[in-house]
Amino acid sequence: MSYDFFDFLGNICVLLILIMYLALQTEKITSTSIMYSLLNAVGALFILGSLCIKFNLLAFFIELFWLNISIYGLYKNLRKPSNIINFDI
Repeated sequence: MSYDFFDFLGNICVLLILIMYLALQTEKITSTSIMYSLLNAVGALFILGSLCIKFNLLAFFIELFWLNISIYGLYKNLRKPSNIINFDI
């Protein structure tokens, strides 16, 4: 069994997702925050990248859904009227 850069990257991203989940449960962040969705999307994206090297079908599917749900959360959050920048002078 070898441990390479993609394993390291996957492990860092799993840690990132777990830290975000812990922060959510300890109420340090909210599930509707941009940071929560963004870091979950980044984590899932990089885990998917590591799965391209060492493929696992079930892990691939869960990370694909995790990424899509996180992107939906980002989209929904950015569409809120309070997040729109007003350039009127």
